[in-house]
Amino acid sequence: MSEAFGIKAPEKRPDGHKVEDPDLLERIRITIINNLLQYHPESSEQLAMGEAFGIKAPEKRLDVDIGTRIHVKDDGPKKSLLHISTADRPGLLLEIIQIITDVNVDVESAEIDTEGLVAKDKFHVSYRGAALSPSLSQVLVNSLRYPLRRPETDVDSY
Repeated sequence: MSEAFGIKAPEKRPDGHKVEDPDLLERIRITIINNLLQYHPESSEQLAMGEAFGIKAPEKRLDVDIGTRIHVKDDGPKKSLLHISTADRPGLLLEIIQIITDVNVDVESAEIDTEGLVAKDKFHVSYRGAALSPSLSQVLVNSLRYPLRRPETDVDSY
């Protein structure tokens, strides 16, 4: 069963741009969690932060080992498609983008998705206006693999 609901942000951006203010994003997140708990209390056990926010804490802690999968494939002559599937955590997207830019690869666009505790992201990337070579693709995958497979989260990332 899927239900849709609207959320009125505490402040509007009249220009229609993405909200980037961390305080506003946090207020929106808390509003979503509170509305979810108010109108769907049965969801408290399934929230990733159920113990902190939920009405009822999960009966048992989940011991989830989410495997990280990273691969690159050509997406035309001028760009490549980077697929990443890994455990979601605060600061993950920022960490991914920093690693990609450290390898001097350009992100042209991205499709960001989270399913439960799993981040499933796709990045359209290029190097100097062209698709990544096989060797650069391997460098990018190797650069991402270790940081993304770590299950622990640094306190500073919150």
